[in-house]
Amino acid sequence: MSETIRTAEQKVLPVTEVTGRGPFPEGGKRIIVYLLWDPRGDVDDYVDYKLRRLRPFADHIFVVVNGDLTDRGRARLEGVADTILQRENVGYDVWGYKTALESIGDGLAEYDELILMNYTWFGPVNPFEPVFERMDALDVDYWGMTDHGKLRPNPFTREGVLHAHIQSHWIAVRPSLFLSEEWRRYWAEMPQIVSYTDSILSHESRFTHHFHSLGFEYEVAFPHRNYSTWHPAFFDAEALMDDGCPALKRRPFFHDPLLLDRQAIIGRRYVEKAQELGYPVELIWQNMSRGSQPKVLNTNAAMLEIMPDVDISYDTAKPLRIAVIMHIFYTELTRELFDYAANLPSPYDVIVTTDDAAKARVIAEILREREDPRLREVDIRVLPSNRGRDMGAFFVGCRDILRSDAYDVIFKIHSKKTVQENLNAGNFFRRHQLMNLLNSPGYAANLVALFQKEEGLGMVYAPTIHIGYPTLGRGWFDNKANAKKMADKIGIRVPFDDPSPLAPYGCMFAFRPAALRLMSDVDLGYKDYPSPKEHFDGSIAHVQERLFTYAVNELGFHTKTVATTRYAAISHTSLEYKLDRMSKNIQGYPIDQVGLLDGAGDFLGGGFFGYLKAYIRLRRPRAIPLLRSVYVPLRGTYRALRLATNPRAWRRARPEPESAELAVDDMELL
Repeated sequence: MSETIRTAEQKVLPVTEVTGRGPFPEGGKRIIVYLLWDPRGDVDDYVDYKLRRLRPFADHIFVVVNGDLTDRGRARLEGVADTILQRENVGYDVWGYKTALESIGDGLAEYDELILMNYTWFGPVNPFEPVFERMDALDVDYWGMTDHGKLRPNPFTREGVLHAHIQSHWIAVRPSLFLSEEWRRYWAEMPQIVSYTDSILSHESRFTHHFHSLGFEYEVAFPHRNYSTWHPAFFDAEALMDDGCPALKRRPFFHDPLLLDRQAIIGRRYVEKAQELGYPVELIWQNMSRGSQPKVLNTNAAMLEIMPDVDISYDTAKPLRIAVIMHIFYTELTRELFDYAANLPSPYDVIVTTDDAAKARVIAEILREREDPRLREVDIRVLPSNRGRDMGAFFVGCRDILRSDAYDVIFKIHSKKTVQENLNAGNFFRRHQLMNLLNSPGYAANLVALFQKEEGLGMVYAPTIHIGYPTLGRGWFDNKANAKKMADKIGIRVPFDDPSPLAPYGCMFAFRPAALRLMSDVDLGYKDYPSPKEHFDGSIAHVQERLFTYAVNELGFHTKTVATTRYAAISHTSLEYKLDRMSKNIQGYPIDQVGLLDGAGDFLGGGFFGYLKAYIRLRRPRAIPLLRSVYVPLRGTYRALRLATNPRAWRRARPEPESAELAVDDMELL
């Protein structure tokens, strides 16, 4: 039975007689203090998996929780921890450790090793045993799993030096240090930690050098000196895993993709290596899907699956129950939609929705002419309203299907025509979605196989449309504010991407019904959708389109994008050319270019005043507060007048940029 402690008190650590330096004794006792923080107060599967595999090496596991802890999370911890200490989320990990040490008090003297570790890594991707065996034999006062090399100047102060240091996600300490007066003084004099920089300067980058300069000896299990970088846990995690390191840091999966691009860090290789070593990568997807921006994760982990038209992965022995929800407004596209559905690898049902009885008769007549051997049942539903178009038909007209457990995977497709764009763009947009979902029998089999192999896969869809459409850089259009309101209402806390969401633009995708419950369980009616003539950005259907991924990820499922080999060729060459042209007059790597452009603001196309604003932001930033006090009221008046004369003039304004690490615990960098 775990002991549970809730405390916000501060105590003075005991002064105990120092013991001599030595290896970890045979039959010795070890205590692990594990720091946990989760924005929802949950305990994800990767934490449980890790602690259970640490259990054989620890006589006592002491979990200190910064902030909230749900009842379910507490129950999970009680199954593996000896002590659970819940405290206010202040002081970052540093004061979490300090509070735990104060709570343990004189009891620490009973142990031969203390390990301070935290939640910022996945593992074990390699067995713990060889590491403990090797480090137990060393005659040291403290040791770490990985370290960070020396940097000059210190990147946090812009001067002096950042000393080489053991990374704080795993610091093991022997009695010769933790029973010393120097140790007691270190923690007793620890200042309040109110920022990430404080935690780095006052503890993480200080701990190793501080005690080493006092004569205490240390070693690192996988030191940076053995690698070609000062930060192998981030820049060369694959090499660490090859060498037997059991810890894989979380940060490469949620950090700024532009930095990973600059350093050629390929997160997908890290995942593949961990999977090759036997680590259940669904633990990575579950945790990162809930805690990181989906587009950032999709980029860093390269979660785009490019699949051939030849079946290479479908398991005929494990068929899934499949349905296709098909909204047909334009009956001339009926044959095309059923042709795509016929590529599915196993028997399937089709639920057709349409807005008119005459259209239903046309659809039924077309079906009588067809021979689709795997098509089992067709349910043609004539809806009382076309409000919301395919989205109203989906969430209202097919509510019973979405909420049932009758199917394992459902495909949502529809007779899309983008009448507001040119003919080529509209036709390409429709093909872009349908072909990347159901291009051929072999391709469709490979797509369904993704759901067979990955139980946590919640949704797949085509990559972001960019040929013929100005989606890149402004994918939220005028929907972000309403999307945030809806997300708050239905309980989505996954951080939003900027400047565009990861979304199935055009609303065709394949999904597990259980993964969409946050949205499908909302009781909507046709009246909640605008009329077809008012189907503009900002309306509920456009908001839902951009929330699918965030709703799926909130429940711990993950999302992937999928593409045919042919589409990949078309898309990549187009993107390469566009990026080449846009980079022509901007120096540096993409991370430098984006920093410059974000600093200048949205000035392109703004004429003289747009360029003037950019100049002031870049060259005269101190003048901004004064100028803003005059400019903002004038701009508001101008926009109000323009909106009154042209209501759609600002419908697709570019959103303000946000950090790529929104709502992510930033203590994980080092």
